[in-house]
Amino acid sequence: MQQAAEGREFSAIAPAGYYIALRVGFAFPIAETNALPEAWIDRYTQRGFMLFDPVMQWLYGNAGTIRWSEIALPDPLGILIEAAGHGLIYGAAISCASTGTEGQRSFGSFARSDREFTDDEIGLLGQKLRRLHEATAPPTNLTEAELEALRMVREGLLLKEIAGRLGVSEGAIKQRLKNAKLKLGAKTISHGVSIAARHGLI
Repeated sequence: MQQAAEGREFSAIAPAGYYIALRVGFAFPIAETNALPEAWIDRYTQRGFMLFDPVMQWLYGNAGTIRWSEIALPDPLGILIEAAGHGLIYGAAISCASTGTEGQRSFGSFARSDREFTDDEIGLLGQKLRRLHEATAPPTNLTEAELEALRMVREGLLLKEIAGRLGVSEGAIKQRLKNAKLKLGAKTISHGVSIAARHGLI
């Protein structure tokens, strides 16, 4: 719900389109939204532009905000020139890193076709992105016992087997998994395992 509301606000400030990636760790983001023009997404993907895109390079290597026009990185494939042909003429890049130890960052690239973003607009986009980043933070209140139970479920063990290995009752394992599910905001135990794995908790 929050992401949908933020999405409408992102679109209002960046009418030419935007891309956001939330909680990018060592692999993939927990969530991403690509609201850039479809023709540009197709071209960008087909040509494998991501590795050479100066905006993406800046986002992965920095924290803070910058206008595309201020990025002093090479653009050997002329990606920004091509982007302008799709209406992505002026842009802002925003990256916020976690203050914790999980090493995750969230970032966004926002575009307009009519003018540069103002400092106020960039500040507002940064606040909204930071809110989404914090809202998708991994829970820190799971106990080691709960995480251990989730790890064993991920390994494919049955409740009886987990209880046997840990020397506790099946009821105790059920309670640990129920607690973990609630803390993770998961619909099912499998969903909880998936969320915990995505956050790198197990």
